Amino acid sequence: MTELEFEYLRGFLKQRSGLALTAEKRYLVESRLTPICRRFGMASLGDLIGALKLGQNGALERAAVEAMTTNETFFFRDRIPFDLFRDTLLPEALLRNAARRRLRIWCAASSTGQEPYSLAMLLQEAAPRLSGWQVEIVATDLSTEVIEKAKLGLYSHFEVQRGLPVQWLIKYFTQVGEQWQIAQSIRSMVDYRQLNLLHSFSSLGQFDVIYCRNVLIYFDAPTKSDVLARLAAQLAPEGALLLGAAETVIGLTDRLSPHPKHRGLYGHAEAARPADTAPPLRMAANV
Repeated sequence: MTELEFEYLRGFLKQRSGLALTAEKRYLVESRLTPICRRFGMASLGDLIGALKLGQNGALERAAVEAMTTNETFFFRDRIPFDLFRDTLLPEALLRNAARRRLRIWCAASSTGQEPYSLAMLLQEAAPRLSGWQVEIVATDLSTEVIEKAKLGLYSHFEVQRGLPVQWLIKYFTQVGEQWQIAQSIRSMVDYRQLNLLHSFSSLGQFDVIYCRNVLIYFDAPTKSDVLARLAAQLAPEGALLLGAAETVIGLTDRLSPHPKHRGLYGHAEAARPADTAPPLRMAANV
């Protein structure tokens, strides 16, 4: 792959997915796109790039983007964001929304489903408190391939060993051959949709809790600012946004502000809240 070909790929991926590749990631491009060449019967990355330039093969374009944007995930990743949901965000939302009895959660980069299913299991554990409530988990991802995997809820032994408590593996999974499938009752709690974060997501409506973790790190600053501003628009007045540990809103938007005690947790900034609303989410340390 020549330097010009690599530069074309960088521009193509930035435009289609927001992925900002540095020159040091050239090896990653080669390792992830070489299998795409084989799948489409191409002899080299040069042939693949030539086909992309023609713009006549939508399946190839989608495959190339999805190969580069499929990222690692696992159950209860980093643990703290899920403990925070269970101990603070969920109890506060139940108090705040008691009159309308509705709770909406969005996993904005759901990958193969471990994040939304982790939240679904936590909600299932809290089922007595949610009796009579309408609870929605919307999970979106750019990749149709990982969405289809997520819908099946089938995971390898290695995948279920990563972050999943053994008692919940027994409680919520069934062994299917050499894989484990999460219970239909948990799968049915999650509404999977294909979505590119570079495009409008206003049709999704507002959410009480948004998880958009470990995806902004792949974007450049202007793209991060744009996505964060649009996430803020989808966040309920007292809602909570959770980002990855290496991500922040500081210097990128004035519509959101960090929680003083919980790293990775954000709410509407005072000046950005809609008029005549209650104060931002209290987010007590424990409830």
